[in-house]
Amino acid sequence: MVTSDASARPARGAEGGPTSTDEAGEFLSLLHAALRSVRREASERAEPAGTTPGQYRMLRFLARCDEPCRLGAVASALDVAPRSVTSKVDDAEQAGLVRRTPDPHDRRATLVELTARGREVVAQVGAERSSSAGTLLARLDAAERAELLRLLRAVAGERSDGPPADDRPADGTGEPVVGRR
Repeated sequence: MVTSDASARPARGAEGGPTSTDEAGEFLSLLHAALRSVRREASERAEPAGTTPGQYRMLRFLARCDEPCRLGAVASALDVAPRSVTSKVDDAEQAGLVRRTPDPHDRRATLVELTARGREVVAQVGAERSSSAGTLLARLDAAERAELLRLLRAVAGERSDGPPADDRPADGTGEPVVGRR
């Protein structure tokens, strides 16, 4: 049986010792429950704007781009299959949130950018997401919120001073992935 290096190593706890099976199971159950709460809130907040959380994530990425993006670059930045982005762009275009344009440098490629309505939706859903996060985090005091963020960054392998993982391009350069060849 062949195993990857990651699966061959035992999980490590805070003191460097192996994580117990019970602890790992509880972690996964609690993480799943927390994600379910976040997803439910996100869906409820995105629905009035006529979008989904996944589509909003794409729209938010496009809002941060200074120029139209190739569909492949969007897929890469969001770490999803190109077909998934094509489907999301189809739906967003039909709703008037994005527009496709031909790439002037490559006849085979298509660029996508937000419309004014798309920018409005990003702002609206962004405000709703902040409110949603506030609702979820209101259960914690300030010290608990800071500790939760610190622990989530550690579990996600994040630096405490960097942008959230889904805000970083998949190519690791730190720059938006737009129109690159």
